[in-house]
Amino acid sequence: MRILVTGAAGFIGSHLCPALAAAGHELRASVQGCDAVVHLANLAHTSASPRELHRVNVEGTLAQAKAAGDAGARRFVYLSSAKAAQPSDAYGHAKRIAEQGLAALQGLEPVILRPPLVYGPRVKANFLALMRAIDRGWPLPLASVRSRRSLVYVGNLVDAILRCLADARPGALYAVSDGAPVSTPELCRALARALGRPARLLPFPPAWLRLMPGAARLAESLEVDDSALRAELGWRPPFEFEEGLRRTAEWYRAQGG
Repeated sequence: MRILVTGAAGFIGSHLCPALAAAGHELRASVQGCDAVVHLANLAHTSASPRELHRVNVEGTLAQAKAAGDAGARRFVYLSSAKAAQPSDAYGHAKRIAEQGLAALQGLEPVILRPPLVYGPRVKANFLALMRAIDRGWPLPLASVRSRRSLVYVGNLVDAILRCLADARPGALYAVSDGAPVSTPELCRALARALGRPARLLPFPPAWLRLMPGAARLAESLEVDDSALRAELGWRPPFEFEEGLRRTAEWYRAQGG
């Protein structure tokens, strides 16, 4: 299959492109002559205004999809977000609107994936900050947090994208994750084990975390149900949660921490 990946140089794209090539697909730099497009190029929710999010994540996505359809591509895999299920911010709303726009396009076979927090080698933002804090032995005010979070290792997400390119029905919408959600303290302890460090978690009134934006985001619950992906495509994540953390920790160590 001839495939264009937008956002190929990003975190997820840098893992997806080698996997596509290894599976025998031909990577293209233009939508012309493509059989499929995987659209990863979007603005992150922490880096742009609502107006910019709409311009890039909605208008840009739909323009790319229309161009793909006009050029003869049919399969269009769109990496949305778990936040699109029940939008609570401009990022989630933009993702939801883009999903709805794709569903309305004619002559295209859209497939939408909604990942939660994605981690793995080359991860950035809050997950990398959490790794650094645990590695450096900083006390974290997260022991009293009872939130539940779904996560997905980048290798599992890449595998799901490959399956969607080949097997998903047109118009399908799937959540994707490693499996059962974990609490924030469980995540910290598992990550500490992968790093070979103790997790120094301190009790702290959860309401006070609002004063610390980074910690507050880690304390939010966000669970997804990926049973449709597993049932319809027979998909199972090739990497267990602990294996994903171990590989992420190995990359972190290789970069000098």
